[in-house]
Amino acid sequence: ASPASDTAAIPPRVILTASNLLQPVCDPHLQPIIRRRARSLPTSPERLKNTAAQCHVPGCKRSRINRVRFADALGLELAEVKVFQVGEDPSIPLHVLSRLSINSDLCCSQLDMEITMQCLVPNFQQPVDCVDFSTRLHQQLVCLECVTSSDLGLSGTIQVLNLAFEKQVSVRYTFNQWKSVHEVCAHWHSSNPEVDGKGQADVFTFFLPMPPFLLQLCSVVQFAVRYRVNGQEYWDNNQGQNYSFTCRSHLLKMPRECEASWIHFI
Repeated sequence: ASPASDTAAIPPRVILTASNLLQPVCDPHLQPIIRRRARSLPTSPERLKNTAAQCHVPGCKRSRINRVRFADALGLELAEVKVFQVGEDPSIPLHVLSRLSINSDLCCSQLDMEITMQCLVPNFQQPVDCVDFSTRLHQQLVCLECVTSSDLGLSGTIQVLNLAFEKQVSVRYTFNQWKSVHEVCAHWHSSNPEVDGKGQADVFTFFLPMPPFLLQLCSVVQFAVRYRVNGQEYWDNNQGQNYSFTCRSHLLKMPRECEASWIHFI
């Protein structure tokens, strides 16, 4: 006798068709998925011949080959070929030529490169570095702390004694020996704690924008600080001399190791 699993066979599935009422069938085998080659990819010569379409013009035996071309959003070519004739030089921007010239000098020279730059130099010592800074602050109630220059302008800090909550601090400056003046407001930055019972001081920051013409040799900018509080006005004008910056030439030495990073320096 055979096992029970052999005797109890599973009946096959049947379907009804027009030609055969009862016909046993089995599940079809899965067909492998055929991946098609992208049309934009290069094809083999054999496949190229098979896909070539015959020309429909009578008497013409040439084949027409389908080609794929790419374009931008406006329908124009992604690449453009420019052919220069003999004696026709390409147009190169000046800033590119200057960088190429600098790199050439660095490459051919055995010494460090020297560059002359124009910058604003202060004609006074930074007040915060002076030994009498605290004395000047308590005598004038306002005193410039420090100021630095950049390509964009002058930025600095001011200290004032905290006489009242409402106060105004500003900087008045000129480019033409006070023939015309400009004024910018300083903004509160922080407060310094009281030291030796001499009162609390507030720190204000300011920024003076510099026009391009000021970066010429011997150009001078002058300024003074004004402090208004409790209906009174106090000044710090560097003891009657005013604070001033003069445009001077500065020699900058660039080591050869910085050749690769020169473009970032510009």
